[in-house]
Amino acid sequence: MQPSRSPERSTISSAQAVILAGGLGTRMRPVTETIPKPMISVAGKPFLQHQLELLKVSGIDRSLLLVAYLGERIEEYFGDGEKFQLNISYSYEPTPLGTGGALKNAEGKLQNLFVLLNGDTFLGIDYSALVLRFAMLRCQALIVAYKKSTGALSALPSDHVPNNLLVDHDGRVLAYRKQDAEGLTHVDAGVIVLSKEILKTLPSGKKCSLEEEIFPLLIDRGEMHAWETPEPFYDMGSPAGLAALEEKLA
Repeated sequence: MQPSRSPERSTISSAQAVILAGGLGTRMRPVTETIPKPMISVAGKPFLQHQLELLKVSGIDRSLLLVAYLGERIEEYFGDGEKFQLNISYSYEPTPLGTGGALKNAEGKLQNLFVLLNGDTFLGIDYSALVLRFAMLRCQALIVAYKKSTGALSALPSDHVPNNLLVDHDGRVLAYRKQDAEGLTHVDAGVIVLSKEILKTLPSGKKCSLEEEIFPLLIDRGEMHAWETPEPFYDMGSPAGLAALEEKLA
């Protein structure tokens, strides 16, 4: 008789990572004229491989890559993930659809619960703890919110990114805006757990920004919560960010 799995283990094993890997990488030209941004080498391997290995450590070995520009280069390298002991699938955008549109385009391949990551941001957190917190809250969205260091001037790249989240004492997100950081408390660290249900009202084939069009609706309904972390994140989508990440992972 096989031992039954705990609810926590079942939740993690059913989670899916979805990675936004279709950007043009304009800040990293001329490198990205022939290499998609997530495939830029960092500490001896493609950046995307670092992300996938980090997720695997937390028990998340199923990933869906949302690709567009030079996406075939990513699929050529990773394939179905078997050689990395992973399960990898792909969703290609026919035209640029934005973050929300890319998810809607991939709707048929999404699990009911998924962790959405930026394909150019490295965040070394415990993803299993994040998924379990989402399941416990039973909300529609749980965004990872970075709390900046205080005191002396920090050398961390993430401490120089303007705040774009307002989080209350109960962990509920009250505002998300990319302009005017006045009164905001945290920074979006590039990771969010979402329920597939949020895509039901989106039209297919239309360009849509998750941050500008979906987040406000979730916030108004009290359905977006924050998972605070002191762990800094690294944006490798710029030369300075890539250098900082290289130093961290070397």
